[in-house]
Amino acid sequence: MSTDFDPVDTIRLTGTMMMARGGWASVLMTDIKIGVLLCTRLRLPHPVAFDSCDVARASWAFPVAGAVVGGAGAIVYVTASAIQLPSTLAAALALATTLLITGCLHEDGLADTADGFGGGSERARKLEIMRDSRLGTYGACAIVMSLLLRWAALAAIASTVPVASSLVATHAAARAALPPFMRFVPPARLDGLSAQAGQPPLRSAAIAVLLGTLTMVVALGPPAAAIAIVLAASAGLFVAWLSMRQIGGQTGDVLGALEQIVEAIVLLTALAMPGPRL
Repeated sequence: MSTDFDPVDTIRLTGTMMMARGGWASVLMTDIKIGVLLCTRLRLPHPVAFDSCDVARASWAFPVAGAVVGGAGAIVYVTASAIQLPSTLAAALALATTLLITGCLHEDGLADTADGFGGGSERARKLEIMRDSRLGTYGACAIVMSLLLRWAALAAIASTVPVASSLVATHAAARAALPPFMRFVPPARLDGLSAQAGQPPLRSAAIAVLLGTLTMVVALGPPAAAIAIVLAASAGLFVAWLSMRQIGGQTGDVLGALEQIVEAIVLLTALAMPGPRL
């Protein structure tokens, strides 16, 4: 990522991780903590050190971190609606909340990916552009389109409970797409956020997909969830093909771009196929 913020460095202290003596419950909470630290700007106490193997294992918890982000946005939307703010403003405030909590981590990845894929003529140049902190035309347009699509979908759904449930499902599902992508698409380079995180075990990737799927089924209803899953899977395959063609693999920026694409897909599906909500 071109941003100075490095989530892996944030949670990597010194030495190797010593598993807490509390058993599986302690490991479970540690994994969730890693997921939140990687996917958000939230600061949690982490007295033990984590390495890349721990990050890869804990990737199953990415949807949990996403639900935290979506839940915060949902709380802001419900509050804004309760004080009679228009749906357009409530949607903007909810979206801004999610951006604040994540530090625009995924938006930065989307912009870097768009700049690199669109502006570079060869693999090395594309990777160089993706590490450049400057924002180019392709990246600016990608961010504007991502924000516009998500804001418009939330504003159009308009009803409080459907928006709140859609936010939780959207952010959980978007992060659920990342572990399987990291599992099956090789890193494009040996350094960087994605390479440091490592390859998630198949079990972690499967649990992440299951959590994202269950969240969408409950929040959006089975028909809308099924459509969203098909569209998100298709988007993942396309991004995998494109990243392999463009730079020979995936990076943290590509993961951010995929997350943004899946967010837009789930929200637009929720808008197009209203159904039972949480």
